[in-house]
Amino acid sequence: MQLAINGGKKLRDKPFPAYNTIGKEEEEAVLRVLRSGKLSTYIGSWHDDFYGGTEVRALEKEWAEYFGSKHAISVNSATSGLYAAVGALGITAGDEVIVSPYTMSASATAILLYGGIPVFADIEEEFFCIDPKSVESKITSKTKAIMAVDIFGQPSDYRALREIADKHNLKIIEDCAQAPYAKLDGKFAGTLGDIGIFSLNYHKHIHSGEGGIVVTNSDELAFKIQLIRNHAEVVIGAKGYKEKSELHNMLGFNYRMTEIEASIARVQLLKLKDLVEQRVENVLYMEERFKKMPFLKVPPIRDGAAHSYYVHILVFDEKIAGVHRNRFIDAVKAELPPTIMRDDSAVLLSYGYVKPLYLQPLYQEKICFGEYPFNHTEREYKKGDCPVCEDMHYNKIITHELMRPGMSRDDMDDVVRAFEKVWENRGELS
Repeated sequence: MQLAINGGKKLRDKPFPAYNTIGKEEEEAVLRVLRSGKLSTYIGSWHDDFYGGTEVRALEKEWAEYFGSKHAISVNSATSGLYAAVGALGITAGDEVIVSPYTMSASATAILLYGGIPVFADIEEEFFCIDPKSVESKITSKTKAIMAVDIFGQPSDYRALREIADKHNLKIIEDCAQAPYAKLDGKFAGTLGDIGIFSLNYHKHIHSGEGGIVVTNSDELAFKIQLIRNHAEVVIGAKGYKEKSELHNMLGFNYRMTEIEASIARVQLLKLKDLVEQRVENVLYMEERFKKMPFLKVPPIRDGAAHSYYVHILVFDEKIAGVHRNRFIDAVKAELPPTIMRDDSAVLLSYGYVKPLYLQPLYQEKICFGEYPFNHTEREYKKGDCPVCEDMHYNKIITHELMRPGMSRDDMDDVVRAFEKVWENRGELS
């Protein structure tokens, strides 16, 4: 049977179902807000409404209770949450924050915003999260924090990271955008660092269109995050802080979530457990088939962890396949509907995830705010800095979302059959 990439008949033309978690409940929540006439009640000065409106405060209370965190602070995106977290830790010019190179760009640009210097540690070969051994090797007298990313839905190794952080007096920011409802040792991802950030962006497990939640057990950090979210510089004086306070002249932004977004997020939170359980069930179903393919490896789950599968990862073995991963996956994609033909991101089906961040022009040219903040460091960013990450991205990792809720067994069978067809006819790819 000739491969579609060579002119043969496609295995499937019918598009896969869209991922849609929005229903009648969200519609009713939005209508409730619209009928109230209060789409946002924030005031950017010291006042009771400094903390937001009814829906925002209800969401924060419900989120904190759900995940077992003392504080939950809503923001208009997880990116804003990352920025607020770095600011709350007092990162300033020349301070170093160790971060994974295999993540969405905001994990590192949040550091640059405050004049900090991102220091990229390599990732784990099995789990793809930041490698604690690499982290420890990167620590200097300038290191102030670790930015760990729960990539693809699996928690980082916070047992080892906490030990390192305590040893060197560092804080841990946990970027949990891809891992809501994942767990480590019975605790929810997002609550495993000093500050955790969740995403409510439209393509996450649950969403409110845009939005994010920051959690922490620290009263001090929570208040600083609330200040940064809502024009801190005009609030501090009115609240009575002295001129020489550490909060003096603290710079704030408008990172505020609307009442409509909060109302949607409240409903979505109630769906999270079921949606993650569907992802896990679908992954287990597909893996039984993928495990039978000698050129693919199904990555393990960290001991004591529960995965929430933002995407499903397969590891490709070129030596067994006899062809490079990219050529093989191009052939698989050609067998399936054109809606999955989006490269350069982990949308539906792709090779790799994102280019290691330090290879982006921002770091190669070391130009951000002019030369700032790179003029505060002699650190260079070059190919080979994180060899595991580069090998995984350019040669081994396959990402796909074709295990998300809404996919039927027949849909998933077609995905697996596309891999099987290409494997059986791999001689056509040479």
